[in-house]
Amino acid sequence: MAWSRLLVLGVALQLSAALAPAQVVATKEHQVRIVTVLSGLEHPWGLAFLPDGRMLVTERPGRMRVIERGGKLDPVPIAGLPRVDPQGQGGLLDVVLHPQFASNGWVYWTYAQRDVRGRNGTELARGKLEGAPGAYRMTDVRTLFKLEPKDDSGMHFGSRIVFDRAGFVYVTFGERGTKERAQKRDDIAGKIVRLTEDGRPAPDNPWVAAVGTRPEIFSLGHRNVQGAALHPATGVLWAIEHGPQGGDELNIVKAGANYGWPIITYGVNYVTGTKIGEGTAKPGLMQPVKYWVPSPAISGLAFYTGDKFPRWRGDALIGALRGQSVIRVRLDGEKFVEDEFMLQGSLARVRDVRIGPDGYVYLLTDEPNGSLLRLEPA
Repeated sequence: MAWSRLLVLGVALQLSAALAPAQVVATKEHQVRIVTVLSGLEHPWGLAFLPDGRMLVTERPGRMRVIERGGKLDPVPIAGLPRVDPQGQGGLLDVVLHPQFASNGWVYWTYAQRDVRGRNGTELARGKLEGAPGAYRMTDVRTLFKLEPKDDSGMHFGSRIVFDRAGFVYVTFGERGTKERAQKRDDIAGKIVRLTEDGRPAPDNPWVAAVGTRPEIFSLGHRNVQGAALHPATGVLWAIEHGPQGGDELNIVKAGANYGWPIITYGVNYVTGTKIGEGTAKPGLMQPVKYWVPSPAISGLAFYTGDKFPRWRGDALIGALRGQSVIRVRLDGEKFVEDEFMLQGSLARVRDVRIGPDGYVYLLTDEPNGSLLRLEPA
């Protein structure tokens, strides 16, 4: 489609979104107004808030866009990104800012890339945003880390990016649909890695000096982690991951821990319903804080820390693709207390959940005509 047609379509979709009435929905703790900030995004995946009030959003087919202050989407994608391979579930995925973005300007993102042999996999890159509306571009772009080995699967790319309080960066990698890779220590698939800001292994990683184990690995035995966030009180990484047919999980990610896939799981094989692995528990393998059967297909995790919804403070908010809702999880320390599937019947497939600097909750819906939504107290 020509850029002129995309521009006209984008303006029309944004106008229709602006004119759409906000919907008010009751939840257990708050009345919530669902506001459509903008529509016209093609399978949006990740969202980041710039200090000046603009936002960055990724679209899985390979575009990163700037959302200007006031919610207007720049129709021209940011130039200068590496080539993206939008095969299956892959494409342009997460985006985050470096914790010292205000001083160093680094933007980090993940994407699927194809090698010369036709195999693809998740990669991590960074660059600096420059330019003006209609002419934004990334400069100083560098690929920092790559999934190795790549393969020709279109499944299970991960991939969320989280900086910890020490400035190290976690990146999640799916096992690409080959279960056994999650347990192989010389393979990045099915792992969460922890890196320095320039892509080297964090020096205190659990296997940094181990023979036969990749030094970047922080934890293993993951199927497909598509949500991760630091707990606001402890600074510890929490993650959500897709089970097979049933068995989606909420986990606390600990250094050197094995989360069991595919040896243990609360899910079963698709269609046949047959058993996977050895059961639901085994000594030495981690148990989830919470699991869901059937699977709501969870993607996007944030802990609520704002002031707009005071009775949600400290709760985990999880997007649900199949469940088309936001799952609110109440915790007592590291223990599950209760969950609530909020806004069901009012949302599409929720891909990402972010807490804005304004205290509102922002959602991305994973559709060909996807939306950026804002949750406000009614």
